[in-house]
Amino acid sequence: MTSAKRLKIGLSACFSHADPARSLFTNKTLQYVEQTIAHWIMSAGAMVVMVPCPTGETARGDVTLAHYAEWLDGVVMHGGADVWPGSYGEVPLKDAWLGDRIRDLYDLAVVEAFEQAGKPIFGVCRGLQLINVAFGGTLYQDIETQHPGAQQHRNAVTYDQHFHEIDLVPGTRLSAMYPRQQRVVVNSIHHQGIKNLAPGFDVEAWSHPDGVPEAIRRRPSRGKGYIAATQWHPEFRAKDAVALDDTPILQDFLDACSFAKLRPAPGHSPFQIRNRASRLLRQALLLKR
Repeated sequence: MTSAKRLKIGLSACFSHADPARSLFTNKTLQYVEQTIAHWIMSAGAMVVMVPCPTGETARGDVTLAHYAEWLDGVVMHGGADVWPGSYGEVPLKDAWLGDRIRDLYDLAVVEAFEQAGKPIFGVCRGLQLINVAFGGTLYQDIETQHPGAQQHRNAVTYDQHFHEIDLVPGTRLSAMYPRQQRVVVNSIHHQGIKNLAPGFDVEAWSHPDGVPEAIRRRPSRGKGYIAATQWHPEFRAKDAVALDDTPILQDFLDACSFAKLRPAPGHSPFQIRNRASRLLRQALLLKR
């Protein structure tokens, strides 16, 4: 297949902020992607383009995230650092849960740009949490301490080989991808999770037995584009193949990108995500005083 016929999928950037103590790229901000998720998207023949943050102290030129959203066929929101509680109007309960508010603002702006362009959005781990926050939901800052009866959702030693069961919700699009499979196994590499679901979204999978949302999807309706996300990392493969097959999830997203390429449906968000994020940031900072 020629490059002209391949889907072009954006991948949001991770940040390593300027650090004067770092010996390599001293005091420079790094934007990067973890290679597994790029290779996962490429496994289906799509081309991957990192979407860099166009703002910052070294910014030049007039390229915006809207330009990327217009050019690309869809975007995957990367995993990574915690979401700053201020992004959903809360004060961090511990310094360890401060997250990355700069990246939050960038990610919110990416979601806004692709939503306005009517391009499909898929979130992974932090990406799910960020999407939920972008559309009005909230998070547990720490599942283990805030969710009654919580099981372990992150193990620093086993990392991507830490697993638990989830229940697929019957009648959802996700369950239709896995006929005759209701309780399945996925990896679990997070300590934050959805507390209040964003309006207009449905939960497609719950962790078992503690009932934390593990997959969400925007409810289909006129003028609303494709948005879906998983709390687990479908790009990470289990060494003994016990985890859920990631192929249907990726293909579902790419099919949506192909459809939107032929019939784009620019979004008409009832609010400006970036403006909402800024307002919540101000509220959280005021509460800390």
